[in-house]
Amino acid sequence: MKKMMLIMLTMVLAMVVSACSGDKTTTIEASKSAKEMADQMLKEVEQPDLMELSEEEMQNLYNIDPAKLEDFSVRVPMMNVKTNEIAIFKVKDEKDVADVEAAAKQRAENVMKQFEQYLPDQYENAKNHKIVVKGNYVLLVISDRADELIKVYDSFFEEK
Repeated sequence: MKKMMLIMLTMVLAMVVSACSGDKTTTIEASKSAKEMADQMLKEVEQPDLMELSEEEMQNLYNIDPAKLEDFSVRVPMMNVKTNEIAIFKVKDEKDVADVEAAAKQRAENVMKQFEQYLPDQYENAKNHKIVVKGNYVLLVISDRADELIKVYDSFFEEK
């Protein structure tokens, strides 16, 4: 009888522990602001000259409501002969991450269309764009060195 009670108590305790551990959510946070991340990425991986966009310019190019963002940094070419671009968005609410990711995909499509008949090498560069989602962060990279830029970007994150 005591043995049966001990087994039942152990089972109940195991169920409680496993149920509680399921509630634990990990949040992914960056150690730097979006601007600091973009600055560091450009410092470590050489890119053509890029300029930072204002909130209004970002909204025009990406069609993202700035109210959905906690932070952002978008860098685009100074001259319209390159496709290189870095865009980092920290989304306020997790439910809006998919919308921001879709906006980044649309931006990449727009860049591809813009260069499709214009400069074939830049069209290929745009075709090979990368989008990375980490928690509430969305990154778009258009670069022939995208993997290197993403490696630097990944170094800014830690699970909490």
